[in-house]
Amino acid sequence: MDPTPATTRIAQFDVCYTQFLDPQGRARGELPGFAADADEMRDMYRWLALTRAFDKKAVALQRTGRLGTYAACLGQEAIGVAIGKALRPEDIFMPAYREYAAQFLRGVPMQNILLYWGGDERGMAYPEGTPAHHDFPLSVPIGTHVPQAVGVAYAVRLRKQPRVVLASCGDGATSKGDFAEAVSSAKLWNLPLVFLVNNNQWAISVPRERQTGAQTLAQKAFAGGLPGEQVDGNDMIAVRHVLERAVERARAGGGPSLVEAITYRLHDHTTADDARRYRSEDEVKAAWERCPIKRLKAWLEGRSWWTDADEERLQAEGAARAEAAAQAFLTTPPEPPQAIFDHLYERLPSQFEWQREEVKSAGPKGDC
Repeated sequence: MDPTPATTRIAQFDVCYTQFLDPQGRARGELPGFAADADEMRDMYRWLALTRAFDKKAVALQRTGRLGTYAACLGQEAIGVAIGKALRPEDIFMPAYREYAAQFLRGVPMQNILLYWGGDERGMAYPEGTPAHHDFPLSVPIGTHVPQAVGVAYAVRLRKQPRVVLASCGDGATSKGDFAEAVSSAKLWNLPLVFLVNNNQWAISVPRERQTGAQTLAQKAFAGGLPGEQVDGNDMIAVRHVLERAVERARAGGGPSLVEAITYRLHDHTTADDARRYRSEDEVKAAWERCPIKRLKAWLEGRSWWTDADEERLQAEGAARAEAAAQAFLTTPPEPPQAIFDHLYERLPSQFEWQREEVKSAGPKGDC
């Protein structure tokens, strides 16, 4: 727009980007307080590695025909760990389908995620007494849970509860009407809600630059009156810091915000995809250099907070936990056929009761 005497600027917006550790694991400035706690930082690294070990096992199960289609989180583990660390137990997490680390930290057993991708709805029955018990299940439909998060946050506000709702979604979801409607409503009602956009650069085979003409995804917050910012999603320290700040601002009555975490999907979109058809080897190779696990490990080693012996023990723990989860999943007996009626209604209508009994009497058929 060319300025004229008749034109006055009435608004302008800035998008800030936070990065504490560069890809080589070198600090770029003063770090937040939690980074001074060696045990806490080691625990964050541990969860990164455990999540990657689980992810590797899940892909192997699918490749050998023992698991259904699976969406890997390879390269994006730091975002999940940051969510798990930023939320309080009483908060509510509404995930998409790659933030497994957050779910593990909130009490979801690894085998539950395998049960879900194996087509067993019991995978979404999160244990009572854990923060995950009041979280929502994985949302595979793109962006449909984001306006639901507005409703949940509205309920929290009506009840005057000191809780925060965090909804995660991918970059592709920000191009859907569901996302725009949620952003439009969130600030209008000043809800305790944080939108976390996991920008892994690809919506299946559609690259970021073909999804939207916006320079950033964070700026989509401005249309709804929300603050929006970017963070290096492969920098474990930065993601946790930015999310903690957004969550506590929402808890204190400061309203909703949007955080765009810049990362990269190192695996195929799902195990039903072959990303070699639409992206180059050089692009993926360059992304591996920005790996969140490699980065945090380098920083820990630079402070003498991590050793080769620590790494050896952690890798063994990760392999053992992933294998135990796999065995628990594989040995879970199937539900009886009548279970298909169990969660349709709070009280099953009479017209379905006889059908349930008939299915129960008939029993399983075939090798199910």
